[in-house]
Amino acid sequence: MIKMKTCGVSRRGKVLYKGPLFPTSGVSQYLIYKKEKKKKPITSKNQKPIAAMKIPSTSHVHMLSYLVVLLLLPLLSFAADPDSLQDFCVADLSASISVNGFPCKPASEVTSDDFFFDGLTKVGDTSNIFGSNVTGGNVLTFPALNTLGISMNRVDFAPGGVNPPHSHPRATESGVIIEGKLLVGFVTTGNVYHSKVLTAGQMFVIPKGLVHFQKNVGVGKALTIAAFNSQLPGAVVLPFTLFASTPSIPDDVLTRAFQVEEKVVESIKSKFSS
Repeated sequence: MIKMKTCGVSRRGKVLYKGPLFPTSGVSQYLIYKKEKKKKPITSKNQKPIAAMKIPSTSHVHMLSYLVVLLLLPLLSFAADPDSLQDFCVADLSASISVNGFPCKPASEVTSDDFFFDGLTKVGDTSNIFGSNVTGGNVLTFPALNTLGISMNRVDFAPGGVNPPHSHPRATESGVIIEGKLLVGFVTTGNVYHSKVLTAGQMFVIPKGLVHFQKNVGVGKALTIAAFNSQLPGAVVLPFTLFASTPSIPDDVLTRAFQVEEKVVESIKSKFSS
């Protein structure tokens, strides 16, 4: 058994070495104390000591996580309109104040008739310059749709009639052809045109906000029913928006935009003056 012996003591009384003592030529070998050089701190690629690098505190990490969640919350909503927090909210269209929708009619005044609408059973008058007519089944004509995030339109077409280029800024549109033959088309934000001729029973979809149109290419009348994921999808009808706004868009803006003479713009505006 090897005997252990303490060798060397620092000035502060600290044991410098404790281990076996090996005899060499009758003289014991002692450990010679040498001060160890201080190790250099490990550095990163930018030559800054790791100990000096700031590590985010737990509270900062939590705050960053909360911020990411808040930014992602809007992506979890798929409806164009906010979800309702009650069974129904029949719109009170006579209310003097409305904020992003309409206030509810008192529940005590709601009747069964409020939940039924026959407006889409009536044939629209197509004796106009476009040869088409849109009958709206939205919150303005069917108040029970308030807060429910849905509405419908009926569109009638005379032979050769067109529902002119327009867009719905607040909703996606999905429609079905009830009668006749329609050319349905829309243009993407990349200026790509998509279209197809549809007949009775076939459906179409128009992504939210994109410019689109329908034209009757059959020999007789045509009819389509369209649905929207908003109680009030809105409609920006380009001919009226550009040439019949109030006040009017300056002629020189339109002549430059369409690269035509001013008399052409004036001629187009005159057709929508009434």
